[in-house]
Amino acid sequence: MKAIQLESPKQFRRMEIPEAESPGVGQALVRVHRIGVCGTDISGYLGKMPFFKYPRIPGHELGVEVLAVGEGVTNVQPGDRCSIEPYMNCGTCHACRKGATNCCAKLEVIGVMIDGGMRERFLIRAEKLHPSTTLSFDQLALVETLAIGCHAVNRSGLQPGEPCLIVGAGPIGLSALEFVKLAGAKVIVLDTNETRLKFCRDVMGVEHTLQPSEHLEADLRDLTDGALPDVVIDATGSNYAMSAAFSYIAPTGRLVFVGITTEEVQFRHPVFHRPEGTLLCSRNALPGDFTRIIKLIEDGQIDTKPWITHRTSFDEVIDVFPSFTKPETGVIKAVIELN
Repeated sequence: MKAIQLESPKQFRRMEIPEAESPGVGQALVRVHRIGVCGTDISGYLGKMPFFKYPRIPGHELGVEVLAVGEGVTNVQPGDRCSIEPYMNCGTCHACRKGATNCCAKLEVIGVMIDGGMRERFLIRAEKLHPSTTLSFDQLALVETLAIGCHAVNRSGLQPGEPCLIVGAGPIGLSALEFVKLAGAKVIVLDTNETRLKFCRDVMGVEHTLQPSEHLEADLRDLTDGALPDVVIDATGSNYAMSAAFSYIAPTGRLVFVGITTEEVQFRHPVFHRPEGTLLCSRNALPGDFTRIIKLIEDGQIDTKPWITHRTSFDEVIDVFPSFTKPETGVIKAVIELN
């Protein structure tokens, strides 16, 4: 069957791989219908993702169909449409025993550390499948992206009415935006890209957007009754943006890093000590986030229609993928279509 492998940064290759085997105990065989392209895929392509292992079949934001199930599987059956929770945790380490499966000591994320969904069919642990009877494959491929934002907002402890600044209006920033709005908080979005900010205003209904400037702090104070935001969520993966974010929080504010950088992040300690700031990191997501998001989409509380701005076929993805890395192309979320 056909697959696409990222051999090394910026080097894809088409390949034929053996057909997937029949599912064993606790496994399911799935057919891939949709693959979402996210910042992790782009960083892996550019060689900037610290957890990416080459060569690798990428793809972890997936809408799949169950073809067969192995012994002991009860949560899904053949024909089910599912989103995949791509975090393969061990279940026995300290983090897993605490319920922090997203931080498993032996964690392997499909499409990043182990082969993912940029192939026609593959085996997966059935417990990692989250079915829906009503969502489309497009919608199911968006669930993992939304789960990253959901977990980040949960980590922040955001309360109704609190001002929240989202730094970075890419897919992860937008996924956080969905849950900031659901929390009843006041949202402000900061980005260097005016096209993305316009998308936030015109499509996502964000009233307050800002670009970096010499008077950014004053602008933030104007929007927060002089106090600065109670929560800042940085989704840029830029060490410069992450370093600057330490100075944006209100007294007792919380700064959440959901983006990842391989570079040093620096700050002057008094800047963060004075407001008694709290620094949090947000990694991946939890099983309950997937369940919650599917229900929110099914109930119409999250509208996925604006999300997918670009599409490509499996056969064209190698030629088209470089364009997804360029901000000027206006990509919010690209989806690869199979089957």
